[in-house]
Amino acid sequence: MRPVHSERHLINRIGWLRAAVLGANDGLVSTASLIVGVAASAAGTSEIVVAGSAGLVAGAMSMAAGEYVSVSSQSDTERADLAKERCELTEDPDAEREELARIYVDRGLDASLARQVAEELMAKDALGAHARDELGMSDVTTARPVQAALTSAATFSAGAALPLAVAALSPMRLTNYTVATASLIFLAALGALGARAGGASGVDCRRATMRVTFWGTFAMAVTALIGSLIGKVV
Repeated sequence: MRPVHSERHLINRIGWLRAAVLGANDGLVSTASLIVGVAASAAGTSEIVVAGSAGLVAGAMSMAAGEYVSVSSQSDTERADLAKERCELTEDPDAEREELARIYVDRGLDASLARQVAEELMAKDALGAHARDELGMSDVTTARPVQAALTSAATFSAGAALPLAVAALSPMRLTNYTVATASLIFLAALGALGARAGGASGVDCRRATMRVTFWGTFAMAVTALIGSLIGKVV
């Protein structure tokens, strides 16, 4: 008896990987930029740490709420489409069977084989077959609002804690430089880690690293400029 061949594809990570990378990147960039901006205004270490801590908490809550609301909207749409499909299967199953067969024909099956496949799949799980092949829904891509919210909040907090810790431990006159330098190193590592977790390698991994590093540098530079200008005025 031949052993069962099992595979694990990286697409299975998409539900949590997107929220994790987004949360960590946003936490790191936004908090580092906030700290650099406040430090550029000639604020003291205590003010910088308070501002960074507030940014961490507010950002984590915002990320959690935003992810929950947006992914819940996706989930509502999925449920509405499934309800509509369930109704259509009840009212006109023959038309739904033909619709499924046409999908398989478009994918390359012979018409008679496509009808046979549609009949057998619908006999086993009609709604599941239409959800997967007509609507493009699967267990991998199904919206999970709570998972997305918790993942985003946790990774945002982790990302934000890094520049905050550096700011708290740095001499006040060097805060801008140490936070900016450390944050760019963290961003490069995060970009590489996210790319690796998503299965990228070589050129794609380097491109991901450069992408997050560039935008992190840009965000901190703009915030530092604005903080310096406002510090002079105030």
